[in-house]
Amino acid sequence: MQNRFRGVYLVTDRPLCLHHSLEEVVRLSASGGVSLVQLREKETTSREFLALAIHLKDILTPFQVPLLINDRVDLCLASGADGVHLGQSDLPWPEARKLLGKNAIIGLSIETKEDFETLQKEHPNPNLDYLAVSPVFATPTKTDTKEALGLAGVRWLRENSNLPVVAIGGINIGNAKEVIDAGADMVAVVSAICSAKDPKETTESLRNLF
Repeated sequence: MQNRFRGVYLVTDRPLCLHHSLEEVVRLSASGGVSLVQLREKETTSREFLALAIHLKDILTPFQVPLLINDRVDLCLASGADGVHLGQSDLPWPEARKLLGKNAIIGLSIETKEDFETLQKEHPNPNLDYLAVSPVFATPTKTDTKEALGLAGVRWLRENSNLPVVAIGGINIGNAKEVIDAGADMVAVVSAICSAKDPKETTESLRNLF
């Protein structure tokens, strides 16, 4: 998919699915043109996580929307998902690449300039599919990150990396355009879609900003 790394990127959060089930939110966002979906489950067992991943993969396959798994390379392999999103404390991405193969999508969170500088020093041409500026704005959905990098962080990463840049953290329909204008190839959203009364319409509105 040529535009796989451009557009709207849904990161799931079941407690924030206020009007629809998670499965329905994912289906509606896919029908609205979402580019990627990341399954993020922090409060569930591995078995439940796996079953949900397999179910969401089945939902997304007809739409040709890739499913990524947050953190868990083992569950990516077990579920047949399309890749993983890794944080700075997760399995190192070179090991994930060895396990998942060359065709898997692997994205990496960049929380500080030092994270990026270390990446560049150790891997000048990293075999990654995208880098995520995390978080752009302070957000209650992710509390284990460092200080928000802001729009300046998006611009800085865009200027210093040739990889697609995903912006995540506190992004909604009201501020997404300025994030895109700062250089983001994709905007990753959580509550903006999960909590929406009409996830399809919200996805379409965000997609139309590109």
